[in-house]
Amino acid sequence: MSAAEGPLVVGVDTSTQSTKALVVDASTGQVVASGQAPHTVSSGAGRESDPRQWWNALCEALRQCGDAAHEAAAVSIGGQQHGLVTLDERGEPVRPAMLWNDVRSAPQARRLIEELGGPKGWAERTGSVPGASFTVTKWAWLAEHEPDAVRATKAVRLPHDYLTERLTGQGTTDRGDASGTGWWASGTESYDEETLAHVGLDPALLPRVVRPGEVAGTVREHHGLPFSKGTLVAPGTGDNAAAALGLGLRPGTPVLSLGTSGTVYAVSRHRPADPSGTVAGFADAHGDWLPLACTLNCTLAVDRVAALLGLDREAVEPTADVTLLPYLDGERTPNLPNASGLLLGLRHDTTAGQLLQAAYDGAVHSLLGALDLVLDADADRSAPLLLIGGGARGTAWQQTVRRLSGRPVQVPEAKELVALGAAAQAAGLLTGEDPAAVARRWNTAAGPVLDAVERDEATLARIAGVLSDAAPLLERGSQDR
Repeated sequence: MSAAEGPLVVGVDTSTQSTKALVVDASTGQVVASGQAPHTVSSGAGRESDPRQWWNALCEALRQCGDAAHEAAAVSIGGQQHGLVTLDERGEPVRPAMLWNDVRSAPQARRLIEELGGPKGWAERTGSVPGASFTVTKWAWLAEHEPDAVRATKAVRLPHDYLTERLTGQGTTDRGDASGTGWWASGTESYDEETLAHVGLDPALLPRVVRPGEVAGTVREHHGLPFSKGTLVAPGTGDNAAAALGLGLRPGTPVLSLGTSGTVYAVSRHRPADPSGTVAGFADAHGDWLPLACTLNCTLAVDRVAALLGLDREAVEPTADVTLLPYLDGERTPNLPNASGLLLGLRHDTTAGQLLQAAYDGAVHSLLGALDLVLDADADRSAPLLLIGGGARGTAWQQTVRRLSGRPVQVPEAKELVALGAAAQAAGLLTGEDPAAVARRWNTAAGPVLDAVERDEATLARIAGVLSDAAPLLERGSQDR
């Protein structure tokens, strides 16, 4: 037995490239065991993964946790948003899952916006204007390009739903992850019949939306899993909503997450509806809202630039003349789904370190441009930015965010916030607490605060000018492919 003070819970983060599991003491927040296993993503025109890899990775991550996982009283899954998982009558994948960063459905997104009320109509109905990341556009792409796969599909799930269902045997999701599909109406908090009928998706194929604090089910018998039969399973949620729980966010506190994708978000009491499409009007996992803006190109894009230059990712040098828009996977914010990277201002005396800094600047500029739209009007614009994700501990990332935001930056010491948020959700099942309150009790947001520095207005204006001038070319290229 472990030396934990209270019951143990398991929080899982099934992300784009790996699955991580934490066994956490529900009383103190102490991580008593952890495990991690990778999965693969296809390259080329699409971004796909076999969902069975996620299950195998979960089994391996839990195996690494040892006996502590067997003691757990509850478990919750946090997962990458938007992915389209199609299952046959046996619950097996019909085809690989189309992931959030698969932008092949950009034409379908444009068509759906036009056909169902335009941007304003979509924002009012679902809270968001769908882009190529949204699940509804992927379903429309699949119906057009792989009709046999659609006919074979007997259940449609999101990544976290798939793993939860394999634990419990029941098809469930939560309001946070459902709000990123494009077929969940934020005003009524139910599946939108008009949208589903338009894309030919039978609502009977969708999972039940479990309420915050409700038990999604219990663990059924499984070979290879350390859980006891009957272990409680929480609803789970999408990765950003899980991280918000993991930080114990209160309304108005801004978060900037640096991962494979970059995101800015804050908890709000008000239902968002941005017709520009910049801000996605997501629900959070405990009854409020999580207005969020997301970029497709963040740490991986900058690391790719560093690799092309033969540099360590920290080997940046100040730059005043060169601009690099690192849209290596297309881009979501701004909405240029099939754009490519753009470099302007290259001179004989430009150094590799300056090019690398320009990549950081381009990535952070996209995120900060959406920050004011994410925050409510009464939010404190001088409050520290919570900087999380894989890039948050990188000095170059920290300094770039400070310089371009002009705000203090706080870097929580807690790691694996998505898994911690899932663990807090699982703990809430046992204690009856709001999971965000559980995380605040665990003090997960504690960490050093880096003072504000003068905002680099010149760099922001230069990047904005280049983007404005280049947008017609990038937009024309994205529509012609």
